[in-house]
Amino acid sequence: MRILVLGGGGFIGRHLVAELIGNGHQVVATARHERRLRGAIAGMSVLELDLAKAIQPDDWAPLLAGIDVIVNAAGILRGRDMQRLHVDMPRALYTAAEAAGVKRVILISAISARPDVETDYAKTKLAGEELLRRSGLNWTILRPSLVYGDGSYGGTSLLRGMAGLPWLMPVPGAGDFAFTPIHLSDLAHTVRRICEEDDFAGRVLEPVGPETLTLRRLLMRYRAWLGLGPAYFVKVPMPLMRLLGRIGDWLGDGPIATNSLAQMIAGNAGDSVAFAQAIGFEPRSLDAVLTARPAQVQDRWHARLFFLVPAITAVLALLWVASAILGLTTGAAKTTELVSALGWPMALAEPLRIGSSLLDLCLAIFVLIDRSARRSTLAQLIVVLGYSLLIGFALPALWLDPLGPLLKNLPILILILVHGAIGDKR
Repeated sequence: MRILVLGGGGFIGRHLVAELIGNGHQVVATARHERRLRGAIAGMSVLELDLAKAIQPDDWAPLLAGIDVIVNAAGILRGRDMQRLHVDMPRALYTAAEAAGVKRVILISAISARPDVETDYAKTKLAGEELLRRSGLNWTILRPSLVYGDGSYGGTSLLRGMAGLPWLMPVPGAGDFAFTPIHLSDLAHTVRRICEEDDFAGRVLEPVGPETLTLRRLLMRYRAWLGLGPAYFVKVPMPLMRLLGRIGDWLGDGPIATNSLAQMIAGNAGDSVAFAQAIGFEPRSLDAVLTARPAQVQDRWHARLFFLVPAITAVLALLWVASAILGLTTGAAKTTELVSALGWPMALAEPLRIGSSLLDLCLAIFVLIDRSARRSTLAQLIVVLGYSLLIGFALPALWLDPLGPLLKNLPILILILVHGAIGDKR
């Protein structure tokens, strides 16, 4: 079959593509940036498409020729495109798919997308489900619990990060929120079976693993797997967690967000027996998966670095803000000294001081808003190297200053490079 996978570049989408191609299907995967997915999985065709902008049936009609099945694995937990991605785009897609004669549509939703959960994520996911139900298509809706894999993303990365903290593991409230986690490969196998068989038409399934675990138990198992030794749980009051969630919302890319907290509180437990009977196989337990794949040094690196990403982002932004403020308030004498040493006209001193301070302030903002950390990394490297070379040439004695005003730029450059390497979590 020829299968279109929406969100093929995502954490779940990539594994679905690999499972389908590995079992002889032709796969076309959508990605916002084709270059990020090109060549990632042999045999996959990549269609560059911004799903949030494909909200008219005409946007989809030419793309569905020859497509037998659509797997909609696209979704976001926060962001301004949620309505477009969960509702407007699927509405257009399903209209075009019905006209094109697509045989089947599979929607990946979430077990916590329920009417009693008052988040925009849950509401838009449910609206998207209802659109598919009312369409004339052969449909199946999947509502998985926590999905984990050999790697991690989003909520599972947060779990690993919490498990990797030294000595103490913070947990929201009592840490008794329940999950029935399912491994990515078992979810991918589920999707493939539904693509290939007709028995699942018009059904809503909740893909879950064989055991329900509290957040505390999940963290203990991950920490033991990482080989990091015992740690003590620290209860974080829910009001503080909600405040941290709002801060994450404001930053746009923090480790905690209001929606993720609300979805966790809502409950993510499912009926393991019912799902195994419905799908015809029993997914593996977390213990079985972790035993079959012992943790590597890269897993420990990722767990330990998870919370360092926002910390480094904040430190770099603070560095540039402080540099801008100091330049505007106390930098006149140093700027005059620099201009004099370079032999430039003194009339340039004030514009240079104000201009460099404004540049530093712009870099602080850039560091905070650049989610991939790529462009901001390049910009910071250019500015720090430029400052170092210019000042070092004009005032070479600063290289030997015991306080190291120029030598300190070397570890700063390394910190910027580290941030550029680990800042992109997609």
